Amino acid sequence: MQMMTKRGVQWLSAAADSPEECRTAWTRDPRAPYTLPTGRFFDVVVIEQRIGLETFEQLDRRGLPMGPVLADWGAKQVGFFLPSKSRQRFDDKVKGETPHPPEYRYLGPESVIVVPGPMPLSGDRYAWLRAPMRRPEANPARLGALAAMFVAAASVVLRADRYGEEQNERGAPGAGASCSGQEDAHAQ
Repeated sequence: MQMMTKRGVQWLSAAADSPEECRTAWTRDPRAPYTLPTGRFFDVVVIEQRIGLETFEQLDRRGLPMGPVLADWGAKQVGFFLPSKSRQRFDDKVKGETPHPPEYRYLGPESVIVVPGPMPLSGDRYAWLRAPMRRPEANPARLGALAAMFVAAASVVLRADRYGEEQNERGAPGAGASCSGQEDAHAQ
């Protein structure tokens, strides 16, 4: 669970229709979620929670460029912030990774996103996986890194699901041969 810095609050609230109203709401209740328009200062790629969390973990573990990331635990979704007007470039990067892109929603102009307050607590519906610390720097590698890890994470989750289904079809684990594929010497 992360909290926003003062500079992060300034940057994010500036995207609101009324930045002062947004900052006032967060001063009264720093846990309060707030609805912001996308497409002005940022766009958001929304991914199903399991794939989104795996994508986040892979980006973080590898130290790849990443902007703010939020989780909506109620809707089971993760949102990755990108520079505004990045839709075509992001779509192209995802299609460059696979001919069958996994599902995602891209929120740009004329969309809105509910963001966590500056200091969400554990158990809140909306949380920052990576809170805005300041205005994110422009980094062309961010789009490519997100697209690559998103496609890879979707593949990992799909494979894990298939493996689980195969195990259920075979019956309980351990019902067949040992892990080494050799028969147990004591059984002879």
